[in-house]
Amino acid sequence: MASDDIAEPPLAVEIWTDGGCKPNPGPGGWAAILRYKDAERELSGGEAATTNNRMELTAAAEALSALTRPCHVLLHTDSEYVRNGVMRWHSGWVRRNWRNAAGDPVANIDLWRALLDAAARHELEWRWVRGHAGDPMNERADQLATAARKLAGAED
Repeated sequence: MASDDIAEPPLAVEIWTDGGCKPNPGPGGWAAILRYKDAERELSGGEAATTNNRMELTAAAEALSALTRPCHVLLHTDSEYVRNGVMRWHSGWVRRNWRNAAGDPVANIDLWRALLDAAARHELEWRWVRGHAGDPMNERADQLATAARKLAGAED
């Protein structure tokens, strides 16, 4: 086999995400920190009228979409909604034509589809972290999301 026939191993990227609103629903912000070796990139954004869950989904989808090639990703989230949706619920939603167990349309289907499409390119490991519990990167993501929320129109 020629040396140029050997596939490069995927990049190992670590990501921390956060999102929130105040009040919920209301102005919201999301943020992600991507780390590859010693390099870091921060992403954030906000919306004037949204929900906590939409901001958490947006953070993860935007982070994964920002990766320019397939990677091995360790994604840290403090959102059980995002982690459970990806790890446990989505296969049932797809089987039921994007209906939840009660038969109702899945909430935030646009963002779930965007997240799952972005995730499909990567080898992902999802890690839940307790929010506001001292994890420095989770705290930084929270600060970025809060700043984005305030820019989107929050009063506090």
